[in-house]
Amino acid sequence: MFRILNVYWSAIEPSSVTQTMSGASTREARLERLRELNLRRNAARKSNYAEVVEEDKRSKLPSNWETRQKRLQWEEEDELFRAKCAEQNIDADQARALEVSADVADRLEARKRRKYNTDEGFSSYADASHRKYVKMTKHIKPDMKAYKQEKEKLGDLAFPTVNTLGLQDRKDDPEAVERLAKRVQDEAAKRPAYSRRRAFDADADIDYINERNKRYNELLERHYGKYTAEIKQNLERGTAV
Repeated sequence: MFRILNVYWSAIEPSSVTQTMSGASTREARLERLRELNLRRNAARKSNYAEVVEEDKRSKLPSNWETRQKRLQWEEEDELFRAKCAEQNIDADQARALEVSADVADRLEARKRRKYNTDEGFSSYADASHRKYVKMTKHIKPDMKAYKQEKEKLGDLAFPTVNTLGLQDRKDDPEAVERLAKRVQDEAAKRPAYSRRRAFDADADIDYINERNKRYNELLERHYGKYTAEIKQNLERGTAV
């Protein structure tokens, strides 16, 4: 009887031990998987919190903050690039142009033309005067080196206040005065060419009240006449809607 039981236990003992070891290894694997998931969850929580903090910081910044930062970064890189080209005696603009493809260069040139060609025709006398002012100031080339030297020489008197106004007698550069006088004379010489009086046409329609209003109407007709011709004809025939 005891021999039979020993044989029985010896027969089933290896399999039970194997099952116990298999269950322990499975439990250990699951615990390891659980620990890994906890670590990943904590990492995701920290990452989400950092993103929320960063998004809150961005929401409090000006709307053009990223554009300004990119612009500053580009200016720093461009300054370093130009300094490097100056050390090598290379033209920075030509070196930069070699790095730009043909299609990008064409787009930049077209954008530059649109930027500087902002004159869309006559709109008012104020706009015409402003365009004239911009055109004249393009010829002014300030001497920054002389300005800095004079500023260092005068010190606080370079920007006089109520108490220091008139203490320093500043004299303009004779060459600059001569250049200004020549510019004024050239403008005076050109004025009769584009402001000459036209011959009076007795058969022309009178749609003005004085000479200034007449010139204003002529400018409007020159720029917008092709859009208003049909409206004028309908008004004259009495068929306007």
